[in-house]
Amino acid sequence: PWTASIDESAQDLLYMPFWEWQMDFMQEHLTNLQVLPCTNGETDFGYNENTEKKARIVNLCFASDEYKKIRMTYYDAGDATQVFNAVWYPHDDKNLPVLGVDLLVFHRKKYLAIVDFQPLYENDDEHAEGYDSKALLEPIQFKYPSLQGQMSSRFYDETKFFSKNMLFARFEEGNVVDEELYPAFQDYVQEHVKLVQSTPSSDATVSSQVAERYQAYDTYSAERDPATRFFAAMFGDEWAQDYVHDFLFDSAERREPEAAEVEQPVQKQHVPAKEVKPVMPPSSVQPKVAFVAR
Repeated sequence: PWTASIDESAQDLLYMPFWEWQMDFMQEHLTNLQVLPCTNGETDFGYNENTEKKARIVNLCFASDEYKKIRMTYYDAGDATQVFNAVWYPHDDKNLPVLGVDLLVFHRKKYLAIVDFQPLYENDDEHAEGYDSKALLEPIQFKYPSLQGQMSSRFYDETKFFSKNMLFARFEEGNVVDEELYPAFQDYVQEHVKLVQSTPSSDATVSSQVAERYQAYDTYSAERDPATRFFAAMFGDEWAQDYVHDFLFDSAERREPEAAEVEQPVQKQHVPAKEVKPVMPPSSVQPKVAFVAR
């Protein structure tokens, strides 16, 4: 969507090649790819910016014959922060893991990368017949030694909705992005699409079960996503809460405000940032794919 940062003094948009490659790959390899609206009926989450703090965010959402939802996010705050995030949800009748991608860099010194086939169950055998995460992903994982780190339990329990074959890394050397992270990301995306396209559909009973697991995944993720406070400080608390629950994880069970205050008392002392009204993105943000309202 952009060729340069909102901060004119910043370096390049580090993860934009990931965004561009995914867009090209989806249009070439997915069937009946369509753009979905990024809205909850009241707020358009497609684009937002805070010009005072030199930060902006763009979101796109897609569906295809293979995937019920593919969402993409790019957050640009100059050299302070660059983020690329994507989640691919297969249709309910596939009973397969979610593909999750989360790539961040802070001040061009601290890098964090996660790419994973995020399981819906603790046991692989509960997924579609024949799915074996170790056999499928371990050969790819071994190709990239810098991406074989261990995730901490600060925000998430790595035994819930994360596989043992995730690509995970914290690093400080920027060359890892081009030399290992970029090709590893491509390998995981390609393998996930091949898996979904080759897996037969399940019956209605299994589809219902998968829908419940998607809701559990979204609820778990929405409640623990550390980005919520970050977006609240940048774009306002109301926008951030709606963005997390109505776009990022739109099947999540949304807790009552009172419950959130009890579990997170620090929020009661938080002084929200100046509300920034969403603005229309440049025309270059709009993808050239058929639009479908859902």
